[in-house]
Amino acid sequence: MIKRLLSYLVPIKVYETPSNTSTNLEVTWNNGKLVLDSKHTNYSHGSLEKVLKKGMQHIGYPTLKNVKSTLLLGVAGGSAINLLRNEIQNKGTIIGVDIDPKVIDIATTYFNLGEYQNFEMVVQDAQIYIAQNEQKFDFILVDIFEDNVMPNFLFESKFIENMKRAMSIDCYILFNFMLLNDIENKLNTFTASFHTEDYKVTTLVNVEGFNKLVIVNKIIRL
Repeated sequence: MIKRLLSYLVPIKVYETPSNTSTNLEVTWNNGKLVLDSKHTNYSHGSLEKVLKKGMQHIGYPTLKNVKSTLLLGVAGGSAINLLRNEIQNKGTIIGVDIDPKVIDIATTYFNLGEYQNFEMVVQDAQIYIAQNEQKFDFILVDIFEDNVMPNFLFESKFIENMKRAMSIDCYILFNFMLLNDIENKLNTFTASFHTEDYKVTTLVNVEGFNKLVIVNKIIRL
């Protein structure tokens, strides 16, 4: 493909659309790979995938390979699903939740989202989904951005308590933070909610330069 080869020299845009959630969405060939970007940041299959990969490596690929149920809050182009299915070889159920139907259309058209087995896509506000959810999950990934802004509900006690309620025993949460504006104070509020004897909290700093990952493990008690 000519565009793919040329993208090693200069990025080649192949699709662009406005988005009520993310302002603008672009699919681009970049260094021989299709990526999904918003106006100010990578949404999938570029630097974001590298960020998520480092978090998953810290949890451990053998651990994630064996989880039976995964909840993805924020799907975008499906970087997390690609890692779980194709690199980690996880075959458990995955539920993906994303508020933006346009980003899901892009993920289906350009990134094969509809081809994953044992995967359910839910187009809904994540805070509504988690409030109504009654299922327990072994792995929860939170990767929600409106362009490069993290919605305030992510740091509210109600959302955090609903996530706790969705955690199975020995569940892992991987929460992706972008280090912009007053995010440090919000991050501290989030991690403080898990500073009890029931959870272990690990923070990975300076991930790909602009991200911080928080990993929460619900501890098994014998």
